[in-house]
Amino acid sequence: MEGAYYKTKESVNEYIKLAKGVDGKDLIEKLAEVLPSNSTVLEIGSGPGSDWKILNKTYDVIGSDNSTEFLIHLKSTHPRGEFLELDAVSLKTDRKFDGIYSNKVMHHLTDDQMRESIQRQLELLHPKGIICHSFWKGEGSEIFKGLFVNFHEVNNIKAFYEANFEIISIAYYNEFEDGDSILLIARKK
Repeated sequence: MEGAYYKTKESVNEYIKLAKGVDGKDLIEKLAEVLPSNSTVLEIGSGPGSDWKILNKTYDVIGSDNSTEFLIHLKSTHPRGEFLELDAVSLKTDRKFDGIYSNKVMHHLTDDQMRESIQRQLELLHPKGIICHSFWKGEGSEIFKGLFVNFHEVNNIKAFYEANFEIISIAYYNEFEDGDSILLIARKK
């Protein structure tokens, strides 16, 4: 079944082991330069909770995931945390946020899904709200472990966001190899 990788207990445990020691600390430090502490933040795709834990030190963060297994893990490891079952496209919540953060989540969306998610994020953000998203750099798309991965370049990310967001920064950074990733930080117009 396509997209089933994050849906089973075995694959979630495998991912947690693979991701051990990997987090978005550097990305969150860049976010903190433009989003004041104690702001409300929605994390899209909290996964194992590494970034949620870092965000939670500075922000009033609500985590989310589309995987029931990840949500079980998150709630058991962070019982005082708040986690919602959300997919990155429809983001079905009535809450409003000062910021929205994701680390390598938006690249699982097709171009049409990305446009729909961006529209939904606009609706969830307070005026002048901040987004912070990271993407894998590259061209084209692939299926990796049953998951769709849509690679991006700076210019196409700008094209998705610049109509509704003031781009504060967009830059390549290194996750595993030189310039393999892109970080976008932008403010709702």
